[in-house]
Amino acid sequence: MDMVCPLCNGIQEIIDQCNICGSKMIDEGPLVNYLDDYSPYLSNDITQLVDGAPHDKCMHLFKCERCEKDKRIEIQRVRI
Repeated sequence: MDMVCPLCNGIQEIIDQCNICGSKMIDEGPLVNYLDDYSPYLSNDITQLVDGAPHDKCMHLFKCERCEKDKRIEIQRVRI
């Protein structure tokens, strides 16, 4: 069995509100996708080592629709 991120795999959706303006925050994907041009194409075994999150979590970047404030949220990986 593998541990996977439920957001990356479309199993779950998280709706969060901006702490600044109260608008909806949109999941912009895993933080590792923003490291360089090739990081979205690398194996999870490699990228999960550099996002700053524990091994059992996936760090996602959320961005506010209105004020564009962003924040990072650790997402618990699940077994499939």
